[in-house]
Amino acid sequence: MAKPSIGGSFVASILDTKDLFRLVHSDRESIPDVPAVYFLMPTEENIQRISQDFQNGLYDSYFLNFISPISRQKLEDLASSALSFGCVPTISKIFDQYLNFISIEDDLFILKHQSSDDISFYAINRGDIKDTEMDIIMDSIVDSLFSVFVTSGAVPIIRCPRGNAAEMVAEKLDKKLRENLRNSRNSLFNADTLHSGQLSFQRPLLVLLDRTVDLATPLHHTWTYQALAHDVLDLALNRVTLAEDYAHAASDHSRPKKKTKSYDLNPSDRFWSLHKGSPFPTVASSVQEELDHYRACEDQVKHLKSAMGLDGESDEAISMISDNTAKLTSAVSSLPELLEKKRLIDLHTTVATAILDEIKGRKLDVYFEIEERVMSKSAFDRSLMELIMDPEKGSPEDKLRLFLIAYICCPSMTEVEFDQYASALGNAGCDMNALNYVKNWKAFSKMATMPQYGGGGTKTVGMFSRLMTQGSQFVMEGVKNLVVKKHNLPVTRIVDALLEQKNGPEVEEYRYFDPKLLRFTDSNSIPRATTPFSDAIVFVVGGGNYIEYHNLLDYAKSKTGSSQKKLIYGTTQLINASQFLRQDGTPYYTVGFAFRAIKETR
Repeated sequence: MAKPSIGGSFVASILDTKDLFRLVHSDRESIPDVPAVYFLMPTEENIQRISQDFQNGLYDSYFLNFISPISRQKLEDLASSALSFGCVPTISKIFDQYLNFISIEDDLFILKHQSSDDISFYAINRGDIKDTEMDIIMDSIVDSLFSVFVTSGAVPIIRCPRGNAAEMVAEKLDKKLRENLRNSRNSLFNADTLHSGQLSFQRPLLVLLDRTVDLATPLHHTWTYQALAHDVLDLALNRVTLAEDYAHAASDHSRPKKKTKSYDLNPSDRFWSLHKGSPFPTVASSVQEELDHYRACEDQVKHLKSAMGLDGESDEAISMISDNTAKLTSAVSSLPELLEKKRLIDLHTTVATAILDEIKGRKLDVYFEIEERVMSKSAFDRSLMELIMDPEKGSPEDKLRLFLIAYICCPSMTEVEFDQYASALGNAGCDMNALNYVKNWKAFSKMATMPQYGGGGTKTVGMFSRLMTQGSQFVMEGVKNLVVKKHNLPVTRIVDALLEQKNGPEVEEYRYFDPKLLRFTDSNSIPRATTPFSDAIVFVVGGGNYIEYHNLLDYAKSKTGSSQKKLIYGTTQLINASQFLRQDGTPYYTVGFAFRAIKETR
């Protein structure tokens, strides 16, 4: 997977050994005798700005790198500008980089961050969307997915369900790959055009899914570290933004939330890499263990200094002690590593405290436990009404999410029961438009197979004995120590069936595309691979979430030996429940594909 591409555009000027980065639309002064590297989307606005730079003669030479391929018309416009301003010799290189996506993790990517609403679930499923608008959205998704496979250097076998946006994306992507492979001279998948290490004897499987395959999981209150941070905090592009007061007054609900501070959560952080998929109680306990270990190391250094009568001395003096103080010298030499460890402990203490504050304030452990029970048994839980009517437990959005999950997962609810809960939700201050959407969607979905959520649930183990002590950073009293039972979500079960070439009701109607078989255009007549796949890219059209991502990772980790799997999760945008229910003040309440399908059947 490529390094993250970005939504913005910039210019890098090379000055001796230093690189100077500037946004392409910022005010920039002329720097003679200096080459400039441009990295930007080939938009009309950006092309005009490059032409303006040509006119002003800002740089000695230009290296133009376009994130996605530039069209012939815009390339001709650029050439005309270069001719007009006499700077053709200064244009050194023009590249189509095919980096129109963002790698969040080694095995996680999204298509957009800025302007991601253009390809959102709402944008795709608007009932009044025009065919031309839909084509623009689908082409945008296909262009980005094409970039993913050009970067990976592999032509996938494509599987997708019928009758939704995923099928449209599959058809267009298959066509685009075929057209590129057909042009043998300029194909981007020839061995000569691939970097070393990109060749593989086994092709990956691309599983294209529509968000409507599972509407309950995006609404689910989660219990793992990364997913919780995304749900209850402001986490985007591996950076979490918190109110500064969290670090000092995590239990003070009346604190002002004006000043904010951002923290980067990246793979170099060992604790984050190890625990981002762990249940929150495990994370809280591990943070406390790390803190205790740091304090022990710190006390050891202080004790050694005190024992040798060096209190108050500088570190320089300590480092020059004779050989019989080797133990102290070793301890002091580890101080930089110790300080970095302390910084990361402080970071995760702050983040975990902020999450804990939300869990306790909104009783999220209660919501998570009930939702797991509902989703695992597919049976209606009569205690929902009590929780919905309790003003002390959860926000109106929490209550709405809980009921929507119960309504989606349980087919036995009567119309009278629905009206009773709808009335209770209205009294609790919930926005009823989401409920009306799900009701219409569920009525339509009776025509197809509903997703099954079996095998989940939770169990409560001993309370947080280590974290209930007076010296703990986390006051966990009143929060349940829930252990999540391992289970596969609907997306993971579909992926498993397709990887292992299983026949089942969930995948029997899935279409099959193989862009390399140029003579076959009908997916029903294409010769199919029969051996299990080991590599797969799972892509969800309409928004994905960290819950599905970690569930797929857990599934891949469970496969060992000859059945080992390598999975990559991708989506149009990473969304939490709040974003899924509402975007820019506009509820997601139309059923574009569904309503069009209903009209066709009538």
